[in-house]
Amino acid sequence: MAIRCYRADLILPMDGPPIPKGVVQVDDDGTIVAVGGPSLAEDQPCTHYRGVLLPGFINAHCHLELSHMQDMIPTGTGLIPFIRDIIRKREASLEQIVERAQRADDAMWRDGIVAVGDISNVDHTAAVKKRSRLCYHTFVEVFDLWQPSNAEEEYRRAQALAEQFDQAPHKVSIVPHAPYSVSYALFRRIRSEHPNGLSLSMHNQETAAENEFFMRGTGALVEFYRELGIKIEAFEPTGKTSLQSILERDLLPVNGRVLLVHNTQTTRDDIRMAQAQLESVYWVSCPNANLYIENTLPHYRLFVEEGARMCIGTDSLASNWGLSIMEEVRTILRYQSYLDWQDVLRWATLHGAQALGMDDILGSLTLGKRPGLVHIDLDVDAPQPMKTYRSHQRIV
Repeated sequence: MAIRCYRADLILPMDGPPIPKGVVQVDDDGTIVAVGGPSLAEDQPCTHYRGVLLPGFINAHCHLELSHMQDMIPTGTGLIPFIRDIIRKREASLEQIVERAQRADDAMWRDGIVAVGDISNVDHTAAVKKRSRLCYHTFVEVFDLWQPSNAEEEYRRAQALAEQFDQAPHKVSIVPHAPYSVSYALFRRIRSEHPNGLSLSMHNQETAAENEFFMRGTGALVEFYRELGIKIEAFEPTGKTSLQSILERDLLPVNGRVLLVHNTQTTRDDIRMAQAQLESVYWVSCPNANLYIENTLPHYRLFVEEGARMCIGTDSLASNWGLSIMEEVRTILRYQSYLDWQDVLRWATLHGAQALGMDDILGSLTLGKRPGLVHIDLDVDAPQPMKTYRSHQRIV
């Protein structure tokens, strides 16, 4: 068995302290066999990299099936116009959808991504995922547009779709789209059959209209339903934010991993309530998509101050300029330079692997894992190293 040796100015194992002038050794299939200081490479040839070596990235939230919609929707219109455009423009030939999804899957691999939490409403990407070099957790998304009489039918539809993605080593689970599009009845149906230990994902507080909808029963979402000709008689405003309304009704799995995605309108009270009630909650940020759609970002300081476990996603090519986790990291640090760059890279690796339940093999440079290996070329001794970023590449 051949052992490959790599060293760098700084090794970031992610599950332990940084290692200056560190060394990583991997075997033929990418399994980590040794991690340590410079003495580890004294008796063997070792490839040196300027900058940082760290485990492969985790894209905790993506919509691979929308990859054919790149550059089709204008930026800065807001979430409701964006949804209208998705509904109106997403139709395309299956051949085009699959070809663009394959291209996006390949691009994520080259970017250094090793696993993806991916939303699916149709089975168009099943074949792409089956042959992919990435690990996927497919979140089969379900909604009934606040028509509880349709809850059982929609859940059964999602079950049939989930079977198309149930292929090892990938994972699949049925999840709610968002509080504003899923009735309490459908939330309960999802929770009643959600397997213990399997991750659940939900779009959360992506627009101010979502909280207005729950707090007062007014705003752009009410108008949107009216445009669709849908009567939402089952819905009544709660006087509370959308997330608090869901949590107080105990509609999310308490013991499993819950990924809350976007969170641009999430308050400190929302964070505290979720973390008090849910055993394992992860807050997924997709900054470039938030800027693309609504030109806003989450209040990161609130999450950091509350000790929240953060992850990073890209959303879709309909709502982003690319599917690069490194570019998401750079955006966060460009707008929130008070954050520690190593912490943000931990969001992009270890936390994402934990959120998807893949940290047994991914997310950290730990003996026995196969987490991939990424090189980031930058000056580790600069006051703000990410400002000196030159490039990054996948090594393993």
